[in-house]
Amino acid sequence: MNIFPLVRSFLFALLVLTMSAAVFGQVGISISFGPPALPVYEQPLCPGDGYLWTPGYWAYDYDQGDYYWVPGTWVMAPEIGYLWTPGFWAWSGEGFIFHEGYWGPQVGFYGGINYGYGFFGNGYEGGRWDHDRFYYNRSVNNANVTNIHNVYNTTVINQTTINRVSYNGGNGGIDARPTPAQEAAARERHLPPVAAQTQQVQAARTNPQQRASVNRGKPAVAATPRPGALNDRGVVQAREAGAPYNPPANRGEANRSPANRNAPQPRGNESIPRPPNDVPRPGNAVHPNDLPPSERQAPQNTGNAKTDQKYQEQQARMAAQQDKERQKLQQKQEQDHQRMQQHNADEARKHQMEQQHQQQTQAMQQRQAQQQQQMQQRQQPTPRNENQPKPPKEPQKEPQK
Repeated sequence: MNIFPLVRSFLFALLVLTMSAAVFGQVGISISFGPPALPVYEQPLCPGDGYLWTPGYWAYDYDQGDYYWVPGTWVMAPEIGYLWTPGFWAWSGEGFIFHEGYWGPQVGFYGGINYGYGFFGNGYEGGRWDHDRFYYNRSVNNANVTNIHNVYNTTVINQTTINRVSYNGGNGGIDARPTPAQEAAARERHLPPVAAQTQQVQAARTNPQQRASVNRGKPAVAATPRPGALNDRGVVQAREAGAPYNPPANRGEANRSPANRNAPQPRGNESIPRPPNDVPRPGNAVHPNDLPPSERQAPQNTGNAKTDQKYQEQQARMAAQQDKERQKLQQKQEQDHQRMQQHNADEARKHQMEQQHQQQTQAMQQRQAQQQQQMQQRQQPTPRNENQPKPPKEPQKEPQK
């Protein structure tokens, strides 16, 4: 009996139970090696009134066994009066676990990490809400007064030690604990990352240049003016890495927790522990527009021109049908958003709607992946068994006289 899955499930459950009450949500299982230091970069210009800054951070790709940088960006707040509490990595005693960020009326605990631009480790100094308008503190934000008039200037005395450490606890981590006020803020009603933030994560995850093993802690894109726009004008490249970063030579082996290192080593990509199916991963798509472009299968080359053309036409029809299905679901979900706004729905109903949208989008994505796999299987040439006897030829009939 293979006890590795049971041990992994038990360890994960134990880690979740021992998390601090100040944590809003944990993503994934423990990672034995910590994320790189925060890179040094400039904040891009605020694109317009109502956008709030969400700092960049290191996320983890379980399929690649590698950290990747999610660029900081400007995002519209989901509700008037809501502020962003950044996510953070923290040592749990067995490894590093990521605590997901959230939107709420108060900024909660984010590990004491100095993300900069108002997020100096404790609270937020980048701006404040005044009734239905957000006012920007120009001393820490890059806001153009020609386009944005609701600004003020307040010098922030940063009491946090200046460093680029990106995690809480453990060897060399930030030594910070949540205050009673931050623990109370964590118990308030929150909203998860909005679709635009999910789009930013997806764009970063699919870009190899954002991986720490490639950029060595200095990502090609450190910040963007708008979410998902990693190739648009105005993106900001990191000036330098926050500290030298040398990833483990065998990240799959280094990532295994001490309790699991004596367990049988899985083969292939399974060398990297993955979260159970019911644990959300970073970057789960909520809406069809958050999904990466559909992968198009390579045309079959059977050697028969007519058959190859037939297969290409079948693949083109399936791709067009799947694109139409995506557009239809996106339109339906946008109508749901409009109805919620018209009826002034509360946060609980909106959160429930977003969960339903995520389930619909993921179900469609799985269904389309199955369709592509079935299409590929149907178009595979059937190998001929040389040992199989050929069917006997039918006897030729003599012509009738």
